[in-house]
Amino acid sequence: MRRDAGCPRLDHLLSRRSFMAATGAAAAGIGLAGALPAVATAALVGKQKRVLQIYLQGGLSQLESWDPKPGTRYGGPFRAIPTSTPGTHISELLPHTAQRMHLLSIVRSINIKTGDHGQGRLFMEMGRRAGAFPYLGSVASRYLTPASAELPGYIHISGRGLNDNTSAFLGARYSQLKLTGPEAPPNLESPAGVTAEAARRQEEFRQRISARFASRGGQPALTEAFESSYSMADKLMQRQSLFEQEPTAKEKERYGEHDFGVNCLLAKRLLENGATCVKVTHHGYDTHAENFNFHLEQLGEFDRTFSMLLDDIYDAGMLDSTLVMVMSEFGRTPKINQRYGRDHWGTAWSIALGGCGIQPGAVIGSTNEEGTAVADREVDAGHLFHTYLQALGIDSYSNHDLGGRTVPMGDPAKSPIKELLA
Repeated sequence: MRRDAGCPRLDHLLSRRSFMAATGAAAAGIGLAGALPAVATAALVGKQKRVLQIYLQGGLSQLESWDPKPGTRYGGPFRAIPTSTPGTHISELLPHTAQRMHLLSIVRSINIKTGDHGQGRLFMEMGRRAGAFPYLGSVASRYLTPASAELPGYIHISGRGLNDNTSAFLGARYSQLKLTGPEAPPNLESPAGVTAEAARRQEEFRQRISARFASRGGQPALTEAFESSYSMADKLMQRQSLFEQEPTAKEKERYGEHDFGVNCLLAKRLLENGATCVKVTHHGYDTHAENFNFHLEQLGEFDRTFSMLLDDIYDAGMLDSTLVMVMSEFGRTPKINQRYGRDHWGTAWSIALGGCGIQPGAVIGSTNEEGTAVADREVDAGHLFHTYLQALGIDSYSNHDLGGRTVPMGDPAKSPIKELLA
């Protein structure tokens, strides 16, 4: 039986609708003509720091991935296998990733003290347990995206519609742009019959109206959101060709033809063409029943595809400037329930990361023999958030300057995992 990784919820419809409204308005009002010169990928390599976020939605089991406990009471049926990092073992469900562990590190001692999907996701993304703070992707978009960027700074590829306020007080300009797959979003074509000159005049008129609205004390946040929608749609319209490239037979064979495979291929193209943060969500890890069968299936998709993407980033010379994260909102209970499932577990679980600013081949912290508690070097999402920023060269102890007030970037009560930083 395959997991139902789709989502018929209303938030999916809202996401699509909001995006269509933005792009449709842009197509009608902007109608940009011509294409930018071919992107100079080589020029981007080594200059811009980037983030690749692989989000395993629902809660990846640490016992079936980064912290296996074979032969113990809660260890499950899978073996631990050696990796390319001597002395480090991971689950046999990740054979391709195991061969690349010398490029990655593992944090095995995370305790976020919650087993709630929403709270766990927000904590892992914001580095704060409560409040409205920007996600890592929005922070990266704000501080790492060049002014001349040809793509939106924070792009999230996901088949589901979790519509979080990712930018918080940073403003709509740094919010995530949601793509539902490798196809071009609707309404990217310029309206038929609109000449370049007419499009230019329309755009000038639109800008005057926006400026006038803002000068009269209109709602700045609303104006910014409107402008941001135009800006994102404008960039996608000019780079529509990114969505028109058919995967080659070799790419299909390497990445797979499932949704996660084609989404990771798009992520590769976006990163190579200057996107600052690309997040790809792989759904279906909330395994309250049939945990082992579902992880066999899910990680079968993840393992090879992720390894191919990691190889391509490495071969392109981009790994040193790309922070790679494989994360969830929490892990899964050591105890196996009566449906052969594992439930939510934020008490002692793991993530993997590598690339920009991260010491490769490290294993931070540990859990006890049965994986029921952190045994050494306990950390939470606040420590991880500091670590991500420091790895990217952003001072996590500094403040967001919001024009008259400041907000600390990282939780002042936390600190980075220094032994993980390169």
